[in-house]
Amino acid sequence: MNIQSVIRHICLAAAVMLATSGIAAPAQQSKAKSVIQIWMWGGPSQLDTFDPKPDAGYDYCGPLGKPIPTNVEGIQIGELLPLLSQQADKYSIIRSMTHGSNGHETAAYMMQTGHEPSVGIVYPSVGAIVSLFKGYGRGYTGLIPPYIVLTQTQGRFSEEGFLGPRYKPFATGGDPNQKQFAVEGVVAAGISDQRQHNRRDLLHSLDSLGRAVPENPDFSALDQCENKAYDLILGDARKVFDLSEEPDAVRDRYGRNRFGQSCLAARRLVERGVPYVTINYGGWDTHKQHFEAMRRMLPEMDKGMSALLQDLSERGLLNTTIVWWSGEFGRTPKVDWSAPWNGGRGHFGACFSALVAGGGFKGGRVVGASDEKGGYVQERPVYPQDLLGSILELLGIDPDGPLPNDKGLNIKVMPSSEAGTGRGRLKEIM
Repeated sequence: MNIQSVIRHICLAAAVMLATSGIAAPAQQSKAKSVIQIWMWGGPSQLDTFDPKPDAGYDYCGPLGKPIPTNVEGIQIGELLPLLSQQADKYSIIRSMTHGSNGHETAAYMMQTGHEPSVGIVYPSVGAIVSLFKGYGRGYTGLIPPYIVLTQTQGRFSEEGFLGPRYKPFATGGDPNQKQFAVEGVVAAGISDQRQHNRRDLLHSLDSLGRAVPENPDFSALDQCENKAYDLILGDARKVFDLSEEPDAVRDRYGRNRFGQSCLAARRLVERGVPYVTINYGGWDTHKQHFEAMRRMLPEMDKGMSALLQDLSERGLLNTTIVWWSGEFGRTPKVDWSAPWNGGRGHFGACFSALVAGGGFKGGRVVGASDEKGGYVQERPVYPQDLLGSILELLGIDPDGPLPNDKGLNIKVMPSSEAGTGRGRLKEIM
């Protein structure tokens, strides 16, 4: 993304402020101000993370058959998550997520929007909905876009849906673990501030049309967008992406890797008031050599995520920040030991786990239960719209209210959780 892309994004934001000026504010009392979504792209195994089944045997647990206790009596989690085991009083585990889809695209769409796919309409993700109700024109005045993805968009669906490009997330690109976090269009590696000023001067020198009609209102609006874009590039707002401002001890606690430093960047963003941040954490589609991948990735996740929860709590931000961990589905409980999978797990949407913390969600709880092998929901099914509706409710956004749009569609923010879909929203942990 170049400077023109940043200007375009800010111009769209200005249009949002005008387009949403007539939308009524959410009526509900808000407990949460921001969301950090840890999106486990590919689908993490429920058995190896937050729903261990040690009695199921080796064909289900493989070499990870020794769950560990947490700091909450009666709750155990996977043995490769010792740091998170000491933070269990801060989060609740949902062990009965379900939607039944085993396809990445469909499952991701359902988990991100709360809707099943339909012909002729693409619903917006929960991040886009939060951007609509909590972003520009809704009390948010920051230069940093209200919906950020670290570092690449989820890619399997259109996050903004029918709301349009105004609500598309700003994907940072880059790697926050590098010496300089090169945020696309904002922080350019190896480009000094003076060079940015020189580039701007060159841009203006080439703008012969703008000089010819200086009073044109369209050009004036574009100039205002450009000024805001350069305020982001050259002003204090960009410092939120400068992780070198953090003490080495803090950066080490999160883990010196892309995920750990993304968690730290997310904390800095919500600290600046950004309403919705997604960490797109890939690599969990472990069809082959699953356990080798888990021994490498779960300690990384454990360190970054536990540091995030602890840091938010110590800074007084956890009360107003929802942390949501989930993938599009789980993985098959039974391990496929045959070649070429060599101990792999497939896609599994019948029953999987999610985790929520902060922003009005209680900690130290377990919602629902799977069967003895982690394959099917045994108690309290939780559907995507139940989880997303609960998150929105804590943000003060009425999930049963109308979803404003410029297409004349008469739809609610979230579909109903009635008609045999369990007990609806997660009132027991809210």
